[in-house]
Amino acid sequence: METSALPRHIGFIMDGNGRWAKKRAMPRNFGHKQGADVFKKTINWCRELGVQAATFYAFSTENWKRPKDEVNGIIGLLRQYIKDIRAMSRENVRFVFIGDLSAFDEDIRADLLDIMETSKENAGFTAGVALNYGGRAEITNCAAALSRKCLSGEITPDMITEELFERELYTRDFPPLDLVIRPSGEQRLSNFLIWQAAYAEFVFLDVLWPDFKKKDLEYALKEFAGRSRRFGGV
Repeated sequence: METSALPRHIGFIMDGNGRWAKKRAMPRNFGHKQGADVFKKTINWCRELGVQAATFYAFSTENWKRPKDEVNGIIGLLRQYIKDIRAMSRENVRFVFIGDLSAFDEDIRADLLDIMETSKENAGFTAGVALNYGGRAEITNCAAALSRKCLSGEITPDMITEELFERELYTRDFPPLDLVIRPSGEQRLSNFLIWQAAYAEFVFLDVLWPDFKKKDLEYALKEFAGRSRRFGGV
């Protein structure tokens, strides 16, 4: 596929882990483990196919409402996969963890911040991982940050533009979001990158995330390449 036909930045809503495990009479956390393996593979597939960046919806602000055992299992899995993420960062992958990281234990926060710092110059691929993330919370945080700048006299309200607002987003260093892929059969954003997705294309798939394959990504890219993106024009 021609590079010009590829999305620069893809958002992945990694949905269906629990249902995948339930279909196999396994605990939901077994599905999350399988989903984490697909996350690693998908980064490699994106790189092979020429995509510049991808953001993965790993844990939302609403996911804390899930059963305690499941939440603890996801946190434990995060600890386990930090080593794998660090290893991938040594392969010229830049990692950016978006969301409110303050909710996690100190050892997890320290590791995530260290990975971001040590990988910030990597130019081979940018991988965003949304942890304790919500699109509404992100927009609220941006509004609060700009309000503080107004109060300090750094800017005035009349200076606030969409471009200035976007500089406060977690994804300010990412290419524009061109495509959102959601497996599992659901057809909604679920509070994921709602500002960034204003003109993104969407591809919804019936496959559950642990069953997501390279061919599914290739299908989504072909769908994207066939879309006419007019951005409000003719």
